[in-house]
Amino acid sequence: MSEKVYKNFINGEWVDSKSGETFENRNPADKDDLVGTFQKSNADDVKDAVDAAAEAYKSWRLVPAPKRGELLYRIANRLLAEKEPCSQIMTREMGKIIAETRGDTQEAIDMTYYMAGEGRRLLGMTTPSELANKFCMTVRQPLGVCGFITPWNFPMAIPSWKSMPALICGNTVVIKPATDTPASVANMVRIMDEEGLPPGVINMVTGSGGAVGQPLIKDPRVRVLSFTGSTEVGRKVAEACAPTFKHSCLEMGGKNVQIVMDDADVDLAVDGALWGAFGTTGQRCTATSRLICQKGVYEKVIAKLAERAAKLKVGNGLDESVQMGPCVNQGQLDTVLSYIEIAKKDGGRLVTGGERLTGGAYDKGYFVQPTIFADITQSMRIWREEIFGPVLAIGQFSTFDEAIEMANDTDYGLSASIYTKNINQAYTAMRDVYTGLFYVNAPTIGAETHLPFGGTKETGNGHREAATAALDVFSEWKSISVDFSGTIQRAQIDNQ
Repeated sequence: MSEKVYKNFINGEWVDSKSGETFENRNPADKDDLVGTFQKSNADDVKDAVDAAAEAYKSWRLVPAPKRGELLYRIANRLLAEKEPCSQIMTREMGKIIAETRGDTQEAIDMTYYMAGEGRRLLGMTTPSELANKFCMTVRQPLGVCGFITPWNFPMAIPSWKSMPALICGNTVVIKPATDTPASVANMVRIMDEEGLPPGVINMVTGSGGAVGQPLIKDPRVRVLSFTGSTEVGRKVAEACAPTFKHSCLEMGGKNVQIVMDDADVDLAVDGALWGAFGTTGQRCTATSRLICQKGVYEKVIAKLAERAAKLKVGNGLDESVQMGPCVNQGQLDTVLSYIEIAKKDGGRLVTGGERLTGGAYDKGYFVQPTIFADITQSMRIWREEIFGPVLAIGQFSTFDEAIEMANDTDYGLSASIYTKNINQAYTAMRDVYTGLFYVNAPTIGAETHLPFGGTKETGNGHREAATAALDVFSEWKSISVDFSGTIQRAQIDNQ
């Protein structure tokens, strides 16, 4: 496959970085496959992008929202038409299997269609006044320039979660894609440009978090900073936003649990755990990293799950028969392998996997076996810390109340699920497990674009992405009162 040189996109133009430097993006399943060369940008490039976005905001915010929606609808159509080539490039740069990257692209399509429809709604409300001859209503207003720092695991879906609601509300955007997956964002931006998004409304600057992310966060003209990544970095983002009261939307870590009750459909629960733990090579914030089983089904679940996991075909995701791809880079592989050793030292029972895959084509990528540890207790690091790889920790409980306590025993609160045929237990778990997402008889992964996405505790800072909830991140409410009485009316004073 031929090399392609990608440029920054600033004010409607594809431009080189002022640094004059570039970096390579290679396939994590085959390091010989050079996906492309990208700009190693600096603070000057970020300034240019914010300049463009700030200028474009003056006119973009005045475009009627239905017209903004029509433009998003055209963009969605183009994304649909280019779904396969976008997915192929995504698999090459990120590693996850082609079926999953098609789903990633589809999520961007769905989000774009969804937000296009919001252009004819963006609903506020009218409400009666407590005073005579006075009319009250609320409207949404945009904030200005939005800065996005997006992750590598969903390189088109998550940028769409942020970009489409921001644009429909009338904001402009500067996006810094993850250095591991900039090609997917470049494809999305290219399509936006070709479908007529005005210059400066969307801008993309590639490069590192320090060189690009920091100046983007610190620029006072950026009024919203939306970040998806680790809790450690998210905390620093929040601190950096605080001095200028910049709005921040943070989507961070997870340590998600699947509960399996004795009365569960065991085969269904195993299907869910297999997909939840090893889909995207476990590199999802919603991945099932903890599995807790009631005593009556504990060993049965372990045996069935280990047999299935050991048979998963691991390899290059462009091969339609492959079921799990590589870790995204050497650093992530090293992290996964280190946690496997930690789990062994802490006393976890290695059930299957636990090794790096080597030999032949595996030597060209960052492959590790699907790995399962049993007999995990709540004091072990593998129970508490996010790994972001294909490693599943299995623990045991006796009573339903114990399962709820174990599920909540985490610093995170993104996703959880329960497998049971007992409707009372299902509803109690829905109420008492403290997460932003919850599933019954389904895996911990599988978010849909028309439902709010986000978590509690150290997973986020209270905001939600996707659905109409995302509009609250990228707009501010304005309450409007129209007094047609012809007199000065004093609320709460004249109305006693």
